[in-house]
Amino acid sequence: QIFNQHNAEAPNLEPAFHRMAQMEPNLDHDVSWFLLPSYWAKMVVALISFLCFANSYDGDFVFDDSEAIINNKDLRAETPLGDLWYHDFWGSKLSSNTSHKSYRPLTVLTFRINYLFAGGFYPVGFHVINIILHCTISVLMVDVFSILLGGLQFSSKGRRLNLAPKSSLLAALLFAVHPVHTECVAGIVGRADLLCALFFLLSFLGYCKAFKENKEGHTFSVFWVLVSVVLGAIAMLCKEQGITILGLNAVFDALVINKINLLELIRKFMYKDKSLENAGLLRKGLLFRITLLMCGGAGILYIRWRIMGTGPPAFTEVDNPASFADSLFVRAINYNYYYSLNAWLLLCPWWLCFDWSMGCIPLIKSVSDWRIIALAALWFCLIGLICQALCSEDSHKRRILTLGLGFLIIPFLPASNLFFRVGFVVAERVIYLPSIGYCILFTYGFSLLSKQAKKKKILAVAVLGILLINVMRCALRSSQWRSEEQLFRSALSVCPLNAKVHYNVGKNLADKGNQSAAIKYYREAVRLNPKYVHAMNNLGNILKERNELHEAEELLSLAVQIQPDFAAAWMNLGIVQNSLRRFEEAEQSYWTAIKHRKKYPDCYYNLGRLYADLNRHIDALNAWRNATVLKPEHSLAWNNMIILLDNTGNLAQAEAVGREALELIPNDHSLMFSLANVLGKSQKYKESEALFLKAIKANPNAASYHGNLAVLYHRWGNLDLAKKHYEVSLKLDPMAPGTKENYNLLRRKLEQLQKKGG
Repeated sequence: QIFNQHNAEAPNLEPAFHRMAQMEPNLDHDVSWFLLPSYWAKMVVALISFLCFANSYDGDFVFDDSEAIINNKDLRAETPLGDLWYHDFWGSKLSSNTSHKSYRPLTVLTFRINYLFAGGFYPVGFHVINIILHCTISVLMVDVFSILLGGLQFSSKGRRLNLAPKSSLLAALLFAVHPVHTECVAGIVGRADLLCALFFLLSFLGYCKAFKENKEGHTFSVFWVLVSVVLGAIAMLCKEQGITILGLNAVFDALVINKINLLELIRKFMYKDKSLENAGLLRKGLLFRITLLMCGGAGILYIRWRIMGTGPPAFTEVDNPASFADSLFVRAINYNYYYSLNAWLLLCPWWLCFDWSMGCIPLIKSVSDWRIIALAALWFCLIGLICQALCSEDSHKRRILTLGLGFLIIPFLPASNLFFRVGFVVAERVIYLPSIGYCILFTYGFSLLSKQAKKKKILAVAVLGILLINVMRCALRSSQWRSEEQLFRSALSVCPLNAKVHYNVGKNLADKGNQSAAIKYYREAVRLNPKYVHAMNNLGNILKERNELHEAEELLSLAVQIQPDFAAAWMNLGIVQNSLRRFEEAEQSYWTAIKHRKKYPDCYYNLGRLYADLNRHIDALNAWRNATVLKPEHSLAWNNMIILLDNTGNLAQAEAVGREALELIPNDHSLMFSLANVLGKSQKYKESEALFLKAIKANPNAASYHGNLAVLYHRWGNLDLAKKHYEVSLKLDPMAPGTKENYNLLRRKLEQLQKKGG
């Protein structure tokens, strides 16, 4: 019925833009697939895309989510909204030398809205939005594929017709269930790709709407062309790839709207044929529309350049080793190998990994490397497809292949290393948009096989099997993205040579308190990458805590030798040197750390501890004061100031510092305890008692809290309450220093009072 309706309406259409797909062979004629009404097709796609990733809804914040969301101050209400336009995706200033220059303010804005509505960092809301976005994009794909595979045609009432309902449904299903999309959907940071894809598709559909004939009889609408440019700009503000839609709109205009034969155009241009206008290039409106797209794109890029600055992103060799190779040959051959790996992930998305850097893919350094075969296979296929796209006599075939290759290649260009260095080797997230081209080519290939096959149902069952396998793979991969432990461990079998994988497994184990297992993975990370300073730093920290100070010092010294501006390693080296009682070296290490990171409150805190050990009390107080200025909620620094002033008899100053600290951190029980001790010594017993009781309410199992409250009651003369809290303290910690002696003194005093009373 659908096809009869299209054929019945076609003769009534205007000949300019509205009949462009009528004379071409219908792709659906050869496709053995389900024919569903448009709204049912969209519901099926939405449901299946939801089922693929539904189990990720209650996952944790994992991997890059920590930096982009939890540690990103741009999400907090106290950060002005205007700052989002001058910060990168991770919350750093774009002008900073350490910025990755990833400018995605609209994505960060959605994270901020998530945070405000949830009232904090609760991952469920973040995950749900990602799942909804992917379902929405998958539904839009039905319309997009109907245009790309069936052409653009409108009914007499101005309604766009779906000339390939079966093919567009198949392609949309392939897109919806592709396992390579798991990182974008199940990883919250992947929202950048999802939002970019959403506005990317809306820009394309808006551009198509420009060719719906209006009441004045104009053949295209400038308004909708401009709308598509604006939507392309919004896509770019979500992620950099979004700008590529403007180029794809131009390709679509030339091939589908104007039906330009590229090979014929090239021939005429080379031979300076005066009939170039007959080739379609100078048809009315095409150059004008392409000029609008080019001017829009140039304007968007210029504004971004002015905001971002001219400095390139700061990446290291471990992020993208091929880009640091001295030989142009080595760079070129490895870039092409990376392209072949991306193509393989689209064809066979079984080996998926959260990170492909740090030795996961060793460099190809000679033509004798067997992996050269992958490059040859990639270019053999690409050249074959390009030849067919250019040289085929079948205009329908030329159009679909060219559009398929265009959507496969053009959105991938920003990640290709051709124009600028990128900070990764292979990244599954950047294949989200290029997979559109893969789905077009797969569907067209399926139609060709169906045309030749005698038993079409077997072929349809095989494709159904592929879809089912992909659904199961998506569900499995989504479950792995639910927690860092599962995610990191899943990568061990895929990239066993990746030092970052071992580092992240080790870090996850260390965070859970399993230091022995963490050491094993950190050592492997350092073995795989002897210059991995972060692994050295973390391993050195654990060894320091286990009192293996000499090995810790060796590792941390090597880390700062490899990366002299590594402030955290300098600070940790100072802590180790302090423990080894090499105080001058420790002080020098702390000051070197502060030199490289001027706002470093933890380092000032440790420097203060060093000065306290050396009885340099004024220097210690100044260091801790610096720590609290840089980080007002630095409880340990406040506590140490109160305790040092208390121990040196400066009770009034200790009381003032304690009250100042509690104003800033009113619920910190350790500060309540320290100030209560000072007030007790100043004979302000009532106020001291109130603070002790408040601290005990917050932390009832602290033996020292009960012990010191007992001392207060003992001094105050409230002996029964003193006895009660001494007993509680000894029950919690029978070895509490001084408590047993004080308790025995109290008991003797009570016995004496009883004798006198008797």
